[in-house]
Amino acid sequence: MFPVVPAPLRRSCRSLLACAVAFGLAQPALAQEDDARTLDTVRVTAEQIARQALGASTVLAEDIALQPPRNDISEFLRTLPGVNLTGNSTSGQRGNNRQIDVRGMGPENTLILVDGIPVSSRNAVRYGWRGERDTRGDTSWVAPEQIARIEVLRGPAAARYGSGAAGGVVNIITRAPSDRFGGSLDLYGSVPTHGVDGGSQRAGLQMSGPLGERLSFRLSGNTGKADADDFEINRDHASVRTGSNAGTFPAGREGVRNRNLQAKLLWEVAPDHRIDFGTGFSRQGNLYTGDSQNTNRNAEVLKWIGAETNRSYRRTFDISHRGSYGEATRSLVYVALEDTTNTRLLEGLAGGTEGIFLVDGGFGDIDLRTLTAHAELNHTITGARVDHVLTVGAEWVDSRLEDMASGLKDRNPQPNVPVPPTRWDGRIDARIASVFVEDNIYLGDALTLTPTLRYDHHDRHGGNFSPALNAAWTFAPDWTLRAGVARAYKAPNLYQGNAGYTLYSNGIGCWGGGGPCFLVGNDALEAETSINKELGVQFADGRMQAGLTYFHNDYRDKVEAGRAVVERIGNVDVFQWDNVPKAVVSGLEGSLELPLSEALRWNTNITWMLESENRSTGDALSTIPEYTVNTALDWAATARLQLRARATFYGEQTPQRLDYQGLPVTGSAADVMPAYGLVGLSGRYRITDAVSLTLGVDNLLDKRIFRRGNASGVNLGTPNEIQGAGAWTYNEAGRAWFVSTTIGF
Repeated sequence: MFPVVPAPLRRSCRSLLACAVAFGLAQPALAQEDDARTLDTVRVTAEQIARQALGASTVLAEDIALQPPRNDISEFLRTLPGVNLTGNSTSGQRGNNRQIDVRGMGPENTLILVDGIPVSSRNAVRYGWRGERDTRGDTSWVAPEQIARIEVLRGPAAARYGSGAAGGVVNIITRAPSDRFGGSLDLYGSVPTHGVDGGSQRAGLQMSGPLGERLSFRLSGNTGKADADDFEINRDHASVRTGSNAGTFPAGREGVRNRNLQAKLLWEVAPDHRIDFGTGFSRQGNLYTGDSQNTNRNAEVLKWIGAETNRSYRRTFDISHRGSYGEATRSLVYVALEDTTNTRLLEGLAGGTEGIFLVDGGFGDIDLRTLTAHAELNHTITGARVDHVLTVGAEWVDSRLEDMASGLKDRNPQPNVPVPPTRWDGRIDARIASVFVEDNIYLGDALTLTPTLRYDHHDRHGGNFSPALNAAWTFAPDWTLRAGVARAYKAPNLYQGNAGYTLYSNGIGCWGGGGPCFLVGNDALEAETSINKELGVQFADGRMQAGLTYFHNDYRDKVEAGRAVVERIGNVDVFQWDNVPKAVVSGLEGSLELPLSEALRWNTNITWMLESENRSTGDALSTIPEYTVNTALDWAATARLQLRARATFYGEQTPQRLDYQGLPVTGSAADVMPAYGLVGLSGRYRITDAVSLTLGVDNLLDKRIFRRGNASGVNLGTPNEIQGAGAWTYNEAGRAWFVSTTIGF
């Protein structure tokens, strides 16, 4: 058998929930699907009884099948505790390209993994002045129907995974090859009630099975299209700022074209030793709706409506070895190459044109290649009273970016702008070498201590130690107390740390509003760090579970656009990326899973943000709801029919307090988005053991949110025109009906 269940874990699993928590603490990396097959009886049963352990959540394939997303699993993940969707910044620019935000730390502090391997393709998109990227993130590279489960880790335990995991880790685990030849055809379609909302269609095919006694394979592919919103969907909802600016209005949601092809080969070279070979190709293209960085319009923008203005091509290759050496020792070694090309229409500079396509500018490429080498060893030490599961490992990440699309100064249509301080050559690279050690110490059946130490060395920004200590104590039957503290870490991204990367504003976006300015990269930046703390208690008796967790993150050296002039070139001020001394995020996460009968279960979670503040400016780090309540009622009506009624309630959202120049926002730029709720129904019927059909409706009560523009505005000449959208920076689509089917063979 591969792998074995360590003896300390067997003894500590006095309840199914305790077993699930123990496995979560002891895994050297977030589990992959082959491990789940071996541990199926224990682990999957535990997950079905209690999906929400303290600081962790698990989404199973059955959950996704019953509530399939329109396009991206981020739409599903937002229903988990501590998880929301937000833009990269509070500016509202690129407002409808919202991504996963865990515990209010922002999308750039959420680490995305696919089968345990980090994904970084979103970094192949240039970084804007306010921290925004024109990207959909990294949660849509795997079709929902090809996912076996998703594991989300929040808080101090996530710091174990290194740079970019300060908020949390999302591991998307794909389906494993079957032990006999077979496959499935998956179809999905969504039809909106309102014709101005975009619908969605996708189809996927996967096959897997043995190729011999020691060899098996998996081959999967899918194609999908999420239609764009109507060009004029927000025309009657624009803020005064955009409405008075030559009748412009903000764009709705862009459409997306997805193509994915993945292959996996598993070779058991010897008993308890397996080598996996994987490769994949993905293509994602947008369907343009008129979105630009400042919601401006001109003829060059309008002629591209409905066309692809940016495309991402992602190629992956990986090889891994998994070994088991008796009952006590396991190893994992992998090498993975991720190569992403982002091809996009060339843009102009700021001052009214940043994000606007250049006349006859053509397309430019941004190429990002990331090579990751990872090795770890997991060893069980059994003692008379104390047991250990010790993990040691090392990792090396080499990232190389060649950007031929972001040299904005070279294409600047304003001839009087001076040459920036450093010439942009489009080439950036960085390497991070890491070592880590983790010891799960089992002090009897009631107490588990997990000290962790990770050291990362960045070739541009130096070294960083990330110590952590997590503890789980079963202080009474069915009651568990968990506490944790960790120092999390994020290196500056490839743009922030490159002195040649230059952005320009004609004055509107300049801090202090003193005239035109440059923002340049800074190779002397310190890495971002945060001291993450959490304390939680959970009750689980095998039927119901309830938990409450308090988290508090003290943020240090957050990288933002600087507010001090470092140089002056002619009449142009030069700013650079700088470290913000202090910020803080804190909140509460709660969950309740209650069986109402043998066939009826009620599951609810809540996230309440108590604080999210940049101590230097007073602004929130993310524009997310004050609270989020997700509740679902699942009814197994028959052995083949499962029904779900669900609702999500979002608290009010407050906008940024300061505008682009550092002045307090006024007028509609200070508008708060009030609380609102979304309701959905769905049902899944298994026609046969191989064929199932899902029908449902999203946003049953047709609660619609219309984007009004970017968060803050500027003075357009009269006092009542100092306007912006406030917190109204995205669209929430209306009622939509969907159907999906899976046909196995």
